[in-house]
Amino acid sequence: MYMKKIFLLLFFLFSKIYLHAQCAMCKAVVEANLESGSTKGAGLNDGILYLMAIPYIVILFFSIIYYFQKRKVIES
Repeated sequence: MYMKKIFLLLFFLFSKIYLHAQCAMCKAVVEANLESGSTKGAGLNDGILYLMAIPYIVILFFSIIYYFQKRKVIES
């Protein structure tokens, strides 16, 4: 049971899925910018996805630390 959950978690974390994470205004500005030949907005979508993921990664990290600390206290 746990292996299935771990496998699904790893699959979703490491799968490459192209997502559109832009608001309508940002998307319009980036598209207009790219059509005019500039490359300033090319990485905006990836940047938004990274900013969205960082709080979840931090929460996961501290949850794992908390879990292992509580497990040591219970085993002692």
